[in-house]
This record gives sequence, C-alpha cells and structure tokens, in this order.
Amino acid sequence: MKNRIKVARAEFDMTQEELAKRISVSRQTINSIEKNRYVPSTLLALKMAHVFDKRVDELFLLEEGDWN
Repeated sequence: MKNRIKVARAEFDMTQEELAKRISVSRQTINSIEKNRYVPSTLLALKMAHVFDKRVDELFLLEEGDWN
C-alpha cells in the first residue's frame, strides 16, 4: 500500500514530530509509515485523515499486489 503522508505533511508544513504528537504516536512510527515499513491501523489512518482534512483513500492507496 502506498501512502501520501509525507506529501500531506509538506502541504501543511508539518514535521514528523508534530504529526506524531497530534495523533499520539512516536516520530519513528510516522517515519515507518512514510517509508512503507508499517501499515497503520484503521484508527491511526482515520486520525491522520482528520488532521489533514482528507479522506483515508486520499492518503492511502492500494496497489495491485494488495488485493491478493
């Protein structure tokens, strides 16, 4: 699954640390999500969508291999 968290942060001029604090996770968690090493829970994805005022499917994109 691809994500656009880094792009969204740039649009809001927000650091990983600032996003992490807003959604109560560590900066390392945000870094891992951005680098596709960690897929966030539904709750975490919804929190990020709320912060950026976007739909979850605008931030997280399924890839072809995700359907298997």
